[in-house]
Amino acid sequence: MPQKPRALFFDVFGTLVDWRSGIAREARAVLQPKRFELDWAAFADAWRGEYQPGMEEIRAGRQPFARLDVVHRRNLERILGRFGLERTDEATRHALVLAWHKLDAWPDVTAGLAKLRPHALLAPVSNGNISLMADLARHNGLWWDAILGAEVAGDYKPKPRVYLASCEAFDLAPDACMMVAAHSSDLAAASECGLQTAHVARPDEHGPGTGETSPSVQVDVAVKDLSELARWLAA
Repeated sequence: MPQKPRALFFDVFGTLVDWRSGIAREARAVLQPKRFELDWAAFADAWRGEYQPGMEEIRAGRQPFARLDVVHRRNLERILGRFGLERTDEATRHALVLAWHKLDAWPDVTAGLAKLRPHALLAPVSNGNISLMADLARHNGLWWDAILGAEVAGDYKPKPRVYLASCEAFDLAPDACMMVAAHSSDLAAASECGLQTAHVARPDEHGPGTGETSPSVQVDVAVKDLSELARWLAA
């Protein structure tokens, strides 16, 4: 087992925040006053379903890098017709994109990060852009040493540059850094870059009983929440 990490890097969507409930709630708040009625959870799922395809256009070099807010807007345009939302105006569509800035953290996250803070540098390493990460931090009372990830690297996970640029930002070798995520694919990519890895169970990410309860790849530590990770780091 390597030495305990000096920096912890966090995936955000699904790992720290509940995107599905948040997008369903915020979409309803935006659209219901305009007399739209739809399956709000299905809308959240459909929008999230465009997430990886939208980023892959950039990862593959078919489109230049764009911040996730821009990608989310493109993805929104792709699903409007499925939900009868073609007549929504620009202000409404912009408000929907900002829903991603208002997601609630899972119950253990704010206190868990506070417990982790004395033991390591903390930063999101998310595909979300910096303004999005800052808004989520302020909304949920999250404290970061820096905001890293896709916008800093100019690419999207799981491209190696995103993980390595984050290590470089803290002037640390990859093996002194640990990626923390609820997604085995994210952890596998970080591990290939030399980072330590921690899996956090989020069994309800895509709805009740739909998320990862345990990793499907080898990791350095697997925990049920961030408080358990803090106890491991302090031991």
